Amino acid sequence: MATLNGSPASPEALQALALTNYGHFTTMRVEDGGVKGLALHLARLVADCRAVFGAELDSEWVRECVRREAGGRAGALMVRVTVFDPELELTAPDRTGRPGVLVTTRPAAAGAADRPLPALRVQRLPFRRDLPSVKHVALFGQLRLRRAARLAGFDDVLFTDADGLVSEGCTWNIGFVDGAGTVVWPEAEVLPGTTMRLLRAAGAAHVTAPVTDARLRSMRAAFATSTGFGVRALAAVDDVGLRPDDPAIGALRECWAAVPPERL
Repeated sequence: MATLNGSPASPEALQALALTNYGHFTTMRVEDGGVKGLALHLARLVADCRAVFGAELDSEWVRECVRREAGGRAGALMVRVTVFDPELELTAPDRTGRPGVLVTTRPAAAGAADRPLPALRVQRLPFRRDLPSVKHVALFGQLRLRRAARLAGFDDVLFTDADGLVSEGCTWNIGFVDGAGTVVWPEAEVLPGTTMRLLRAAGAAHVTAPVTDARLRSMRAAFATSTGFGVRALAAVDDVGLRPDDPAIGALRECWAAVPPERL
């Protein structure tokens, strides 16, 4: 069920979102009423609401909407909170009313808390998301290139900027492990993912640096981070083979597993 501001969402409201495609969201894994990084998810929604709508969002109301939909469920599920204005018009997007809180759920994929998912093989393609710091609903460009990478025989796409520097994955952040075992996050315009931020806060040997083609080829391992699967190893970037069983990847998974959930 989809709920809007705590009540069942009407077909008209969902149609408005589908036809205008203007809004922002966050996706969280809820497990037995707990969420890793809940405060970060709520802070993201508040900040993005200011950027997208110029409006203040009540984070406690968002929390209540999520709690009503998912707080009492056992096990794990993915909850997406989308903030949009059902009254927004294509011809006058500046005349916005009060953004609403849409909560939708889906089953959680295995891997985040069970066993690691298979390592990814990804293809680099040039792309820069519109307003990279905001998790907005405009996903056409990302999905178009994910589709292209998969049609080319890869599992997913890895974006690079105009200078060829690595930035982020289609719907995930990427990190690398260099020859000394240091975790390297790309220095680029990216969406600061919740999982990435929690790992960085907990890890000591983490740095941020530009990841050129030459530097990528010197890395011994790489990994994707997402609230849906936690930490997932990469097996290859284009023709560059990587070590999915690198000890640093295991340490990152243990670090993620140790992050305590916050109650809804």
